[in-house]
Amino acid sequence: MSTTRSSEADALKFAYWVPNVSGGLVISKIEQRTGWDIDYNRRLAQAAEKNGFDYALSQIRFTAGYGAEYQHESVSFTHALLAATERLKVIAAVLPGPWNPVLLAKQIATIDHLTQGRIAVNIVSGWFRGEFAAIGEPWLDHDERYRRSEEFIRAIKGVWTEDNFTFRGDFYRFRDYTLRPKPLQQPHPEIFQGGSSRAARDMAARVSDWYFTNGNTPEGVKVQIDDLRAKAAQEGRSVKIGVNAFIIARDTEAEAQQVLAEIIAKADPEAVNAFGHEVKNAGKASPEGEGNWARSSFDDLVQYNDGFRTQLIGTPQQIAERILALKDVGVDLVLAGFLHFIEEVEYFGAKVLPLVRQLEEQRRLKAA
Repeated sequence: MSTTRSSEADALKFAYWVPNVSGGLVISKIEQRTGWDIDYNRRLAQAAEKNGFDYALSQIRFTAGYGAEYQHESVSFTHALLAATERLKVIAAVLPGPWNPVLLAKQIATIDHLTQGRIAVNIVSGWFRGEFAAIGEPWLDHDERYRRSEEFIRAIKGVWTEDNFTFRGDFYRFRDYTLRPKPLQQPHPEIFQGGSSRAARDMAARVSDWYFTNGNTPEGVKVQIDDLRAKAAQEGRSVKIGVNAFIIARDTEAEAQQVLAEIIAKADPEAVNAFGHEVKNAGKASPEGEGNWARSSFDDLVQYNDGFRTQLIGTPQQIAERILALKDVGVDLVLAGFLHFIEEVEYFGAKVLPLVRQLEEQRRLKAA
């Protein structure tokens, strides 16, 4: 079923996490009717496209842990999903270090041509030290990882947009390089990044098109958005904002809250605490001693990126109104996770998204 789109030019966008990693999106032993295999993911991508989703985000993982025993490589998997869809844009997560900027730029330019301009990239600076050690990659200090990511982005932008590109940085150097063909998307495929530290926000203000933040209330997200947009304005730029959310939409609020309670009750304490230890240590390594998960409780950490904190849990009407509250503080995209992906994406498209578009249209008419 196609979802009616708001006539508003800046209609809120929706993305979903691609489950190309086993274990779902919660560190819990609750049943999850979600598959990590390609057949399930093709069906999910097609369902998401039919139900009003604009983007999908593939995950980058190299090692097992926290339920992720199996992991498909992100760029290859992204291409497979693009081949199975017609309109959906898929964002491939990429980790500087394993990828060279020129190799990545060439990969993405080729896929862009093969899929009529529907690929984007999410540059992940990295937080899991053990994963870097396992694959033989040097572990840089917190702000150095973001400096490397910024150079990486400047390099791929240059390769995508310039001929005879020369770049001399601390991490990457290129001389008189010309990529042909350039990507179809102009000026270049969209570039996403995440993070909540000072270094992450400053980097986004300077070079990224989109900034992902962990789940939070509208008030909490607004603080980050205001800070980021003020910094971007100083650079003569604008940056769009995406927020993570784990969505539990049910016919009644009691049903939705019961699902949340069961997820947390069946959490794997050892895995949740191990994950919390890693991510909080990564945040403490920043100069300000704070990162994405600095204020996350045990319950928050059951969902990897604080998705419960966004509070999109309840009836379709409650969730639609809370989504509009996020838009009111400057959110441009909701990055959604679900327990049972295909069936819940279809429910969201049928029950929640039409209400979001109605509320957007009502506000547009009121403002006219």
